[in-house]
Amino acid sequence: MQAKKRYLALLSAGTCLVLLFYVGGLQFRASRNHSRRDGHSRNGLQKIPDNPWPRFPDTLHPFTHWEQGESEDYNSQVSPRHKRDANSSVYKGKKCRMESCFDYTLCKRNGFKVYTYPQQKGDKISESYQNILSAIEGSRFYTSDPSQACLFVLSLDTLDRDQLSPQYVHNLKSKVQNLHLWNNGRNHLIFNLYSGTWPDYTEDVGFDIGQAMLAKASISTENFRPNFDVSIPLFSKDHPRTGGEKGFLRFNTIPPIRKYMLVFKGKRYLTGIGSDTRNALYHVHNGEDVVLLTTCKHGKDWQKHKDSRCDKDNAEYEKYDYREMLHNATFCLVPRGRRLGSFRFLEALQAACVPVMLSNGWELPFSEVIDWNQAAVIGDERLLLQIPSTVRSIHQDKILALRQQTQFLWEAYFSSVEKIVLTTLEIIQDRIFKHISRNSLMWNKHPGGLFVLPQYSSCLGDFPYYYSNLGVKSPSKFTAVIHAVTPLVSQSQPILKLLVAVAKSQYCHQIIVLWNCDKPLPAKHRWPATAVPVIVIEGESKVMSSRFLPYDNIATDAVLSLDEDTVLSTTEVRVNLLRIIGVITFTWWPNKDAYYM
Repeated sequence: MQAKKRYLALLSAGTCLVLLFYVGGLQFRASRNHSRRDGHSRNGLQKIPDNPWPRFPDTLHPFTHWEQGESEDYNSQVSPRHKRDANSSVYKGKKCRMESCFDYTLCKRNGFKVYTYPQQKGDKISESYQNILSAIEGSRFYTSDPSQACLFVLSLDTLDRDQLSPQYVHNLKSKVQNLHLWNNGRNHLIFNLYSGTWPDYTEDVGFDIGQAMLAKASISTENFRPNFDVSIPLFSKDHPRTGGEKGFLRFNTIPPIRKYMLVFKGKRYLTGIGSDTRNALYHVHNGEDVVLLTTCKHGKDWQKHKDSRCDKDNAEYEKYDYREMLHNATFCLVPRGRRLGSFRFLEALQAACVPVMLSNGWELPFSEVIDWNQAAVIGDERLLLQIPSTVRSIHQDKILALRQQTQFLWEAYFSSVEKIVLTTLEIIQDRIFKHISRNSLMWNKHPGGLFVLPQYSSCLGDFPYYYSNLGVKSPSKFTAVIHAVTPLVSQSQPILKLLVAVAKSQYCHQIIVLWNCDKPLPAKHRWPATAVPVIVIEGESKVMSSRFLPYDNIATDAVLSLDEDTVLSTTEVRVNLLRIIGVITFTWWPNKDAYYM
C-alpha cells in the first residue's frame, strides 16, 4: 500500500515537470522570435537600442492653456462636464493662487494701495455697488493714481450676475476686456453677491475673470480658491453703508436660554435647487420651543406648483412675527436658499441668536481669518433630524460664549458695507505682507482686526487689550496729559486745582502739562508740590491735536487727556478711571508705546 502511494507521488511529480518544461519552451521560442524581429537588422547584425530606458505606452503631454485645449484631439479625451466647465470663468482660473496670479512687485513698491476705475457715463450702478466703491474711496488704501496701485477694482457693477435680475449688466464681457489696465485680471478684485440663474444657479459670473480675485457671497468650498478669493456675506440693499446698528444683546441673561430653542421663518421652494432642506423642516417643527416656519406663497406661479402642505404651512407661517421670534430665540437655523448663502445669517448674528448653519459646502464669510466654531453651530443638511438634540446638548456656558462672539463679529466686521469692504482689503493686505500680518487672536478677539494695525506691532504683548488673553496683569497706573492754553496768573486757576486733584490719585504715575500758550513757561515754583512728577512740555505746533502726540516722556500704557478747565475731584478721577478700565477702550499710536483712553 505504501509502495503504491510512492509510485503515484512520483508519477504526479513527473507529470508536473514535463508540463513545466513544455510551457517554458513555448515562452522561450516566443521571446527568441521577438528578439530576432526587434533586435537584429536585415543583415543579421544585432541592433543596439538608442535609448536603454524602458518605453512607456503613455507619453507625457506638454502643458497647454485652456484656450489651446479646444482641438479635436483634446475634445476626444475630456469628459463633457470638463468641456462645459472649461468655458466658464470659474473653472479657468481655478488653480490661481497669490503666488501664481498676483504681482507682488506692485505692492512692495508703493505699499497696499487700491485704485477704482472711473465711472463711465451711462454705466448702470446699483446702490449696493456704489456703497462698496464709496467705502474703498474713503479708506486709507485708496489712490486715484493707477501707477501707484497694488489692487484694482472695477467701476462696472458685478454684484448681480443673475440674467433675470433688473440689476444685471449686459455686455460685461466686452466691457471688461476693453479696460486698458485689465491685464487678464491680474491684481484685480471683483465683488459679487449673486451669480447664476434659474434653474441651477451656478457660480459662474458670466464673463472671463482671468486671474482676478473674487470677493463673493455664497461661494462653495469646491470653487473657493484658498488664500486667493475672499468669501463675503450676502447682504441686502438696505444694509447701511457706514456705521450700522449695534448688536441687540444689551445684557447677559443667566441662564442664557430664551423662549424658543430653535427658530426659522422663510420661503419654501417646491421645485429646483435648494428645495430639499427647506421642504423637510416640518419634520423638526414642534410648535413649542422649535418653531421652523416656511411658506410656498411666493412667486407668480406658486399655486400651480403648490403641494398638499402649502395651505397648512401658510396658515402657520402667518401666526408668528419674525422679529419677535428672532429676538427671543437661542439658536437660529440658517438653511441654504437657492444659493448657499442667506440673509438669515447676518440677521441672526445681529440678534445674538446663535446661527445653526445648514448649507453643505458653503465657504463661510471671512473663513480665512474668522473661527466660526466660536460663534456658530455648523450642521449637516443630511442630519437635519439630529439638529434639535444637538443644540439642546450644548452647555449654557458655551451658549453664552457663542452669543457674545456673535455680537463681537457683527460689530467688528459685518454691521455695515464699509466694514465688510475694509475687512476684505485687510485680509488681502495680510496675505501680501505676511511678515507683519495679524494672527488669529487679533481677528477673533476684541477689538478686532480692523482696529489693530500690524505695522505698529505683530506682538500681542504690545497691545493692552490682549493682556487678559495672555495672562498678563494690566498696569494700573496712568499718565495725565493736561492741555494748557491760558497764562498762569493766579494760584486759584482751575488748572492748578485739577493738577492737585489728579496727583492725589493712587493710580497716577505722572502728570504732563502741555504748554500751548503764547506766553512763556511759568517758573518752576509757580506749580504746586505733588507726590508725583509734573513735567511741563512746551508745545511746538500750538494746536489742539498736539495733546494726542506720542511724547517720549509717556511711560505708561494708559493716558488720561484733560483740558485745563476740567473740574474733577480725586474721587471722580478714581471712579472714572475704574469705569474706563472696566471697558478697556484704548487708542494706540504707531511707533510709540503710548496708549490713550
